[in-house]
Amino acid sequence: MKISLLTICPEQFDSFIKTPLISRNISSGLLQLEVIDIRDFAPGSFRKVDDSPYGGGPGMIMRCQPIYDALKEIRTADSHVIIMAPRGTPYKQETAHLLAEYKHLIIICGHYEGIDERVYEAADDIISIGDYILTGGELPAMVVCDSLMRLIEGSMKKESTIEESFEDGLLEYPQYTRPADYNGMKVPEILLSGNREKIAEWRKEKAQELTEKNRPDLLKK
Repeated sequence: MKISLLTICPEQFDSFIKTPLISRNISSGLLQLEVIDIRDFAPGSFRKVDDSPYGGGPGMIMRCQPIYDALKEIRTADSHVIIMAPRGTPYKQETAHLLAEYKHLIIICGHYEGIDERVYEAADDIISIGDYILTGGELPAMVVCDSLMRLIEGSMKKESTIEESFEDGLLEYPQYTRPADYNGMKVPEILLSGNREKIAEWRKEKAQELTEKNRPDLLKK
C-alpha cells in the first residue's frame, strides 16, 4: 500500500513515521508513506497557501490551487482521495477494512478555518474521526494510517486483528496477564482452567456485558 499525505505541516509526521509498526512496514516494503508539503505547489516566494474567505468572516481558508496542483502530480488511476474534515462520514472499523483494499490513498489534511469548497469535488471520500474540532487534519490522518497498518497483510499476525473491538459489532472482552493475583485482585478462574470452550463462552458473555454497559448503541444496530 502507498499513502500520500498532503499537508502544510509535514513536520508533524516526523515522529509518527518512526513508530515501530509504521517504520517496520516501511522497511519491509509493505508500506510506502510519503509526506507532501502543499506549500511546494504554491506560487511566489512566500508560497502562500491560504487567503481570507469571500463574503467575510473569521479565519483563513486553504486555497484550492496548491492542492489541485499537488493532486495533479501524484494522483493516478489507482488513487483514492480522502479529505479529513468534520463534515465527513464517521470513521469506523468497517471503513478501515474498505480503505485497506486500495493500492494508493491520498489523504488531504485541512487547516485554518477550512478548505476551499472546490477541493471537495476532487475527493472520493470525506472522513471525520469525531464530533469535535482540531487545529488541522494531520492527527486524524495519523489515526486513519495507524488503523490501516494493522490490516495490511503481513503487518501483524492475522489472529491479532480478528478478536478485537468492533470487528464483530461488540467491544472486546476483558484481558489479563501475570500475576494471577495482584493485591487481592484475581484473574477469573475460568481463564486459568485451560478449557478453551468455556473460555470462549466466558469471553463472548463478557464482551456482551461490556458493550451493553459502555456502548449500548452498538447493540441497537
